[in-house]
Amino acid sequence: MESAGPLLTKLKLSPGVADAETRARAAWRIAAGKKIAERTRATALVRGALVVEVEDIVWQRQLSTLRHFLLKNLAKALGETVVTDIDFRPMPPRRKPQRAETARPTGAIQDPVLHLLYEQSRKKGMA
Repeated sequence: MESAGPLLTKLKLSPGVADAETRARAAWRIAAGKKIAERTRATALVRGALVVEVEDIVWQRQLSTLRHFLLKNLAKALGETVVTDIDFRPMPPRRKPQRAETARPTGAIQDPVLHLLYEQSRKKGMA
């Protein structure tokens, strides 16, 4: 049985699907495995180097030692050597969901003129 990577290159697909970057980013999950893929994200392919964001510096160091293994898996998944290097970078910190203090802020419009205009337009809308 032939892997999907070589078959995709033979098919006449739209440029967005058959793009090398799109295929490399999709193949990252297969090449890295479930555990690594949960903590990383392939973001771009720049001059043959796949840019992979990792959770922190510890993951960056650990994965850089596995670089050759991951490159071999990527070539196997893609069916060709599209990715020549992997650049591991720490992910930008993500903001956690935040709760609102109240449903509506008290005194939402501080400017008295704008508050008056708002109230007048609100009354017109109800009429």
